[in-house]
Amino acid sequence: MATVSGEALRVMTADAAGEALVIEPDGQVLPADRQVLLLPSALDRTSGRRRREVVVDGWRFEVDVEPDRRARLREQAARASGHAAQDGRLEIRAVIPGRVVAVAVNPGDRVEAAGQLLVVEAMKMQNEIRAPRAGTVAKVAVGAGQNVELRDLLIVLE
Repeated sequence: MATVSGEALRVMTADAAGEALVIEPDGQVLPADRQVLLLPSALDRTSGRRRREVVVDGWRFEVDVEPDRRARLREQAARASGHAAQDGRLEIRAVIPGRVVAVAVNPGDRVEAAGQLLVVEAMKMQNEIRAPRAGTVAKVAVGAGQNVELRDLLIVLE
């Protein structure tokens, strides 16, 4: 994690040997004499992300920068999907506040892994919520047009 002008950056990349690169905000020399240059960013007002160009030893990378809170929610969702292979009851909860736009399943429906369950609009973007594993829909806790908050129950799979 680095900070540039008060903005937290998390740049994940590696060299050909798989060695992690650490990007210092002031362009300091890094291990193995790597030079880093951070170029000005552009804000995407619809997603809240910034696109930043990073030059490491002459190699140019584009990285998307997002608020720390949103990054933590994304990491939490990724960790939760790691438990998806388990059998039994699985509660699918909202990872971001928003409004349910559409519900694609009903109780009793059989869904395959990655099958669409519902669509939640958050931050002016429509986010498809997909099944993390195959199962049967035991409960649909929300309906189209309903607002949801962080961690609200959306669907239960068995």
